[in-house]
Amino acid sequence: MDTWSSAEAEEASAGPACPICKGAGFVHPLLPSGKPDFSQVVPCCCTQQELDEEHQARLQRYSNLGSLTHLTFDSLLSQGKSENPISQERFSRAYEAAKAFATEPKGWLVLTGPSGCGKTHLAAAIANHCIANNYPVFYITTPDLLDHLRSTFSPSSEMPYDKFFEQVRSAPLLILDDLGAQSGTPWAKEKLDQLLNHRFNNQLPTVIVSIVSVEELEDRIRTRLVASNLCQMYAIDEEPPALFTSSWAPEFKQERDMIFDNFDWKRVNLPIEQRQNLAAAYRLAVDFAKSPGGWLVLLGDNGSGKTHLAAAIVNYRYQNKKPALFIVVPDFLDHLRSAFNPESKISYDQFFESVRSTPLLVLDDFGKQTTTPWAQEKLYQVINYRYNARLATVVTTNHSIEEIREIYSPIASRFVDPKISTLFNITAPNYYSGGPGQRMSHGSKKGRWS
Repeated sequence: MDTWSSAEAEEASAGPACPICKGAGFVHPLLPSGKPDFSQVVPCCCTQQELDEEHQARLQRYSNLGSLTHLTFDSLLSQGKSENPISQERFSRAYEAAKAFATEPKGWLVLTGPSGCGKTHLAAAIANHCIANNYPVFYITTPDLLDHLRSTFSPSSEMPYDKFFEQVRSAPLLILDDLGAQSGTPWAKEKLDQLLNHRFNNQLPTVIVSIVSVEELEDRIRTRLVASNLCQMYAIDEEPPALFTSSWAPEFKQERDMIFDNFDWKRVNLPIEQRQNLAAAYRLAVDFAKSPGGWLVLLGDNGSGKTHLAAAIVNYRYQNKKPALFIVVPDFLDHLRSAFNPESKISYDQFFESVRSTPLLVLDDFGKQTTTPWAQEKLYQVINYRYNARLATVVTTNHSIEEIREIYSPIASRFVDPKISTLFNITAPNYYSGGPGQRMSHGSKKGRWS
């Protein structure tokens, strides 16, 4: 509300007292007519600035950020520090989610990853953005929280236990850092459970920074994070496991040669309808390779060209230094089982997380896997995660959508969602060619990760 001219404001900044309020600190606001409204008083601009500065100082003290007040989004690379494209992609997603959360704190944001990956910087940037916009936030590490709670039982404590615990659990926005670093005593588990249960039930905005994966957290904490629409989870890795996300594994000899240039989309021996269908599939795959978005589901018989187009998409991404992962579904499930072996070079959790979170995933030969409950559960977890995260995905299958609905009903609903998925049925028949990259049949593809 304007109460004085810019000239008067400039004069006030130079003098010891405000020329309008004469040091009183308050003035009568102006009516539209330009006359003073004597029915009310408001702080003059000098006083308002002092009040704003005092309010910011109170928010800073309340926040408990300490030396983290310099960590902002502007001082953080949006792709993180890693040179690995997969890590950059993951960090970028977490970075954008953190910025959105800072603008509108709502629900829970969960960040996991090893030390030094940038997750605490993201959490502190959220806090500093909120404080700058007059939104109160309280930051504390999990070990410090438990230490403070223990210290409040001392007769010399400045703040009683009940008051401190209530301040933390009811904070407008709580940032709980270093979850997983605390001692696992029954008392510590009980306090954390009480804190998180209160915030979960009341849907209070919360940022959780964990030094361990979600799968390693206590059961009661983990179930809240994975079984609720309240939470967003982002795993940040310094260096993800090597799953050939920027080049082919040695066993993919045929797929390495499957590029768009040697895909015979003209096939002059076919009827015109099938030639047009194959040309349309080719253009669809090329467009997807140039700008992956949503899902592309290719249906058709063996040898119709589905795998060649899917592999060509991956090769195009590799040529442009972009990450992608090509997996054969039956082999993926075999490897997932083998990851339980103590001698496995990569843990089950690492392998599964890398597959479901890769920026571009090709699921080749969907439907040829066994239909055990375990296999269906694992596939559903991958597909549902990628569906909710809107991660680019290519699926090839010999099944019709009706057959997929009959066998894998929950998965089929994801494939046919027009908001995210494009289905294309290649009607061209099986063809044989001695040309590079055009295989004669879908033979055994086992041992891709051996």
